[in-house]
Parts: sequence; structure tokens; C-alpha cells
Amino acid sequence: MFLLAVGPLASPRAQAFTAADADRVFSAYQAAFYFTNAAGGFYRATTEGGKTYFWDRAEQLEMILDVYERTTNAACLQIFTNVFRGFVSDHGLRWGRNEFNDDIMWMVIACARAHQLTGIAAYREVAQANFDLCYARAWSTNLGGGLWWKTTSRSKNACVNGPGAIAANLLYQICQDTNYLIKSRGLYEWERDHLFDAATGQVFDHVNEQGGLNGQSFTYNQGTFVGAAELLGATNDARLAVDYTRAVLCPGGILPGYHQEGDAGGFNGICVRWVGKWLHAHGSLPAYRQWLQANAEAAWRCRRAGDQLAWPRWQQPTPAGRLFSWACSSAVVVLQVVPPPPEIK
Repeated sequence: MFLLAVGPLASPRAQAFTAADADRVFSAYQAAFYFTNAAGGFYRATTEGGKTYFWDRAEQLEMILDVYERTTNAACLQIFTNVFRGFVSDHGLRWGRNEFNDDIMWMVIACARAHQLTGIAAYREVAQANFDLCYARAWSTNLGGGLWWKTTSRSKNACVNGPGAIAANLLYQICQDTNYLIKSRGLYEWERDHLFDAATGQVFDHVNEQGGLNGQSFTYNQGTFVGAAELLGATNDARLAVDYTRAVLCPGGILPGYHQEGDAGGFNGICVRWVGKWLHAHGSLPAYRQWLQANAEAAWRCRRAGDQLAWPRWQQPTPAGRLFSWACSSAVVVLQVVPPPPEIK
């Protein structure tokens, strides 16, 4: 079992979080959910057992990379390797059997980021092959372009087009093939034209085959829109989407408390990952930095004392009983990607 080398696990306290707390929350997560066998590394679905499925594990791989980017601790890369091997043992190297196109794009992003950080060619190759497979089956001229969410469901969703634009841009960076840049820009522009309100910064969930718009907004879609916009230099669009997230989706300034069961539990981790990258690129924006720090502090304070795990409803104490690893990942991510206040570093 790998744990970052930190001091004793602290009880909840009334002061701002520290870099050591970011280590602690990851170590607690690993202790509760990570396991290995002959096939590789895996994450339990809950504190009671099982394994996470395709897209949850893709995002857990991204979580590991977030920890590595903050710490440069080489042990994180070994964990990534182990979990990638476990993923391949379950799902193979070609992921066309999965009908969810967004699942594939999440894993492409994880592998592309891994290549950027390690230079390992196998990660680039698997990302490129599966992006190409997914784009070929998911893109169509219906509704003016964009990617279908599923092979069997006719809607075009933010959860595949935002990640698709990011995945294509990362492939452009690591492959130096301008065709990926063209695809990245095309997917982003389609999402902007069809699922983005330029007056408010809201990113809508999806449009169905008949052109009907679903007006729901979720933090992970806001986050990937911010990420794609920032990568493509659309800084005003990115800021509008951040502003909508902060002003509308964050009651009391804290990201929404999604239920831990189901897909939404980990949405906020995806959001803060890309908003954090946007903020890092733009430096001195104290109001935004303080907002993200308040969320990181809320995630740290809400953890339960016994095992230091934090669920996704950061305005409430983490309850006793079963917790879901996907839902707990958001707290890990926010503490990795948001720097603590400088006075306590």
C-alpha cells in the first residue's frame, strides 16, 4: 500500500488547509479504496468493495496525475501504471465495445496527460487510437456537427463534446498533427454555438436529435467547456463559464452537493481541475482564487475523523457508513489543484 509520507492524520480544525492536508486526503483515499492483484491496480467502488467501472476509473487516473503534478512524487506514476494495467485487464486497449462516447474521451484525456508527464509512447498511442475510433463513429453532420453521446442514444451532449475538444487539443500537442487541432476547434465551436449561452456563461447539458435543448447545467460540463476554451485561446468564453459556475451553481460560494450515488458524485472534481488550470494560466485573480480555496477548505473540513474521507456534499459533515470512491475523488482533486493560501504554505 502506497501512502504519501505525511504526519499523523489530523482531526478537523478551524484553519485553512495546507499542502500536507492535500497529501493526507490522498493517502486516506488510497488506504480506503486502492488495491492490487496480479492484473494491476484498481479502486473499490465503495468502502464495502467492488470495482469502479470505465469512466470512474478514467477520472481516478486523472486524479492520480493531479497528485503527481502537485507533488512530482514518482510513486504516483507507479500507481498510475498499476491502475492503467488494471484498466487494460478489464477493458483492453481498444474501447469500441463501450457504447458511451464520453467514457472513451475521458480515458483519452487521462492517457494523453500521462504521456505529457512521462513521455511514455504507449499512452500516446492508446489515446490516439481510441480518439480516432470514437470520433469516426460519434461525429456527424446532424445538428450542424458535434459528437453523439452514445452509439444508441441520439443526443449530442456537453459531456462528450467538451472532453472531445480537450482530448483532440492534447493530441495535437503530443502528436503535432494539425488535424487534431482542427477537430478540437470544430468540437468547441459546435458546443459554443449549440450548448452555450454567451450572455450568461451557462453550458446546457444536451440537444436531442430533434433539436430540443435540455437546459440543465452541471459543474463538470462547465469545467470542460472552460478547459477547451482556455486551450483554444477563447479566454472570454472561459471566464463567462467560470462566472456562471461561481454565481449560479455555487450556493453560498460552495460547489453543489451532488448525491454520492450515481454519476454526479465526482462532477465537482472535473470542474475544479479545469477551472484551476484556467486560474493558474491567468495568475492574479484573487476573487476566483479565494472562491476555489473556500471550496478546498470546505472539502477538507467536511471529512470524517475516523478515516479522513470526504464525500461530495462539502457543506455537510461526511456521514458514517458506506462511501463511494468516485464521489470521494472530488475532495482529493480540489485539494491537489487549488493552492493553499500563501501565508500557510
